[in-house]
Amino acid sequence: MLAVGAMALMMASCGKQQQQTPSAVYKTMKVEKEDVTIESKYSATIRGRQDVNILPQVAGTIHQICVTEGQHVSAGQTLFIIDQVPYEAALRTAEATLEAAKAAEATAALNYEAKKKLRADNVISDFDLQTSHNSLLSAKAQVSQCNAQVVNARNNLSYTVVKSPSNGVVGQLPYKKGALVSASIPEPLTTVSDIHQMHVYFSMTEGQLLSMVRESGSLDKAIEAMPALRLRLVDGSDYDIPGKVESASAVIDRATGTIQLRAVFDNPNGMLHSGSSGTVIIPVELKEQFVIPAKATVQLQDRFRVWQVDNDGIAHGILVSLRPERLGDKVIVTEGLTPGLEIVAEGAGMVREGQNVLKKNEKK
Repeated sequence: MLAVGAMALMMASCGKQQQQTPSAVYKTMKVEKEDVTIESKYSATIRGRQDVNILPQVAGTIHQICVTEGQHVSAGQTLFIIDQVPYEAALRTAEATLEAAKAAEATAALNYEAKKKLRADNVISDFDLQTSHNSLLSAKAQVSQCNAQVVNARNNLSYTVVKSPSNGVVGQLPYKKGALVSASIPEPLTTVSDIHQMHVYFSMTEGQLLSMVRESGSLDKAIEAMPALRLRLVDGSDYDIPGKVESASAVIDRATGTIQLRAVFDNPNGMLHSGSSGTVIIPVELKEQFVIPAKATVQLQDRFRVWQVDNDGIAHGILVSLRPERLGDKVIVTEGLTPGLEIVAEGAGMVREGQNVLKKNEKK
């Protein structure tokens, strides 16, 4: 019996030793609140302040291309010339028809004056006089119609010279000399982009915008209060001129639940190109935030755990919530911490509940 009892005590003692978590040395820190600036990033598309698609107003073959891709052009500068021969012929025909109509009008006027004299002498009836007058009115109407045809033909001839509606830079030239074009072509002849200032479009969630509106009192005030923006280009470099939010759409995209904002960036050196993409970076100042190393957290599905170290050096797990933005190798805790709390700062993934934590400046 004594031997059995001794063996039971030894087994119990071994079980307790197995349940105990061995002590380990970890770096710890006391959490305190501080003011931080984070960067919110949004995918963006870049457009010229004015991108004008150039489409022909008349059909015909391209007779001459007067510009090259990427060329700077001025308002009114000729871009293309469409074959003018058929439109010159149409104008001459319309002018000839107008002259014939004017001659017919003059004849009708002479006839009407003669009929008035005959009616005064009771040679003809009122019916004959009125018929003559109606013929004159019809001739006048024919002249007006021919005048309109001349104007239309002259306009069509002028449309064969396609000019730039504004200052800007010429885009791609998909059609070559001799190509048949019309107002219904699938692609424009080119695009003229005013790029001295660029519009940069990006979207933020409805919740983010509502939060800004609540803080500022109105959408206009929220936009006015937004800080200067940075633009990160596709090669990872930052554009050296800051931008400013200019407007926000009043319509929410039902598919994404986002609202589109438009920022404007000066482009004096032409570095930004219409149609390219980038990332808008908005600095946001946050007051009194808990900032801890990312190594101090362990992810548990949608939440995170940090290890509090009590006065006896024992670790206890605490669930916390984090902001999605990072500050380099640090994170911002929004819930779960209190000022002065001591936590494990590194190696949180190795700590176990109830473990004895020896600080790096302590001795075993």
